Amino acid sequence: MKKNKTVYVPLAIDILHSGHLNIIKIAKKYGKVVIGLLSDSAVAEYKAIPSLEYNERYKIVKSLKDVNQIIKQDTWDYSYVLNTLKPDYFIHGDDWKRGIQKKTRKKVISILKKNKGKLIEVPYTKNISSSSIKSDLITHLTPTSRISILKRLIENKTVVRVLESHSPLSGLIAENTKIEKGKKIQQFDAMWSSSLTDSSVKGKPDNQSLDFSSRFSGLGDILDVTTKPLIFDADNGGRLEHLPFAIRTLERLGVSAIMIEDKIGLKKNSLFADQSGAKQDSIKDFCQKINSIKKNRSSQDFLIGARIESFILGKGLNDALNRAKAYSKAGADIILIHSKENNPKEIFSFSKIFKKTKYYKPLVAVPSTYSKTTEEMLVKNGFKIVIYANHMLRAAYPAMQNAAETILKNKRSFELEKKISSVKEVINLIR
Repeated sequence: MKKNKTVYVPLAIDILHSGHLNIIKIAKKYGKVVIGLLSDSAVAEYKAIPSLEYNERYKIVKSLKDVNQIIKQDTWDYSYVLNTLKPDYFIHGDDWKRGIQKKTRKKVISILKKNKGKLIEVPYTKNISSSSIKSDLITHLTPTSRISILKRLIENKTVVRVLESHSPLSGLIAENTKIEKGKKIQQFDAMWSSSLTDSSVKGKPDNQSLDFSSRFSGLGDILDVTTKPLIFDADNGGRLEHLPFAIRTLERLGVSAIMIEDKIGLKKNSLFADQSGAKQDSIKDFCQKINSIKKNRSSQDFLIGARIESFILGKGLNDALNRAKAYSKAGADIILIHSKENNPKEIFSFSKIFKKTKYYKPLVAVPSTYSKTTEEMLVKNGFKIVIYANHMLRAAYPAMQNAAETILKNKRSFELEKKISSVKEVINLIR
């Protein structure tokens, strides 16, 4: 080891393996090893949130004999730490020469040159990576460990992106769809189990004709083949006396949150223009439901979502704010403010005031009608979670309708083949 030389090694170490040990062993030859341990939020910038929280990963790294110091690395941009620490060496695997980190590498080289530091790139350890190990662990993910993921996402991501999933196949799409945009990997963080789409798939109206037991059965099938957290749309939660049993089942399945709306009586979908006959629950009675969930949940990481229907029913901003404060005080962990307007003005008027109160909880938006609103706009106005609540089914229906009509028109399927997935593609969707 070279005396008085500083070696900086940025690592996530979600799952410690021989590749990590190899790079630390090499780093030790050059001097004092300083690990830049990526925070949960830093890892989430590029890929899925780590299986282990930062403090757990810190304990693992601290126990390694060749590590002299640990610095919390809060971003994938190393500029601050390089200009502050001014390490003699910066060590990284050579896999970052390609792909999304290519620009980051270029920036690191520039700063090192200015500070008279040197980049050392270690050949990537073949046939092993944290990502590949994690993908093999899908069959070992327990309901308890799964429940907590959503809470950690909310704590560590700028926005939590949720996609409606009404079947195991749509769940696999939510699980695996990724695109590279700019310097980041864009993907969905969680799934939404929608009462509307669940009912529609079963050919039933969206008025709670489909009972919880049928929906829970479908949830089990989705959770069997995916790893991402799921939020359950429970309409108004049903009878107060029945809620404890629903909560136990959801936690047993590994669901991360329940969302209940403050309407009562026979359900009428909130996006209908005509809301005559729809009634809102009293604040007192709805808070009882929140308290019941709070009392009966086994894990504090199982989140309670309160959906406010004041704008839908024409009751205005003050009513929505009063309810949000009361629901938050009663124990709601996240607040969904609903709107059927074609722009976000009323939900932004709500968030502007609510986020400044002592009752603020992470806000949820469902931009089904105000679809021109970007995630950036929502974040800027205080929203943390965005739910694309029915888009998978809405995309599937016209595609299936067109397929059926094309076959009827041509009395064969040839004309359709180039517009649909091959049988081989569908087979390969399933691991």
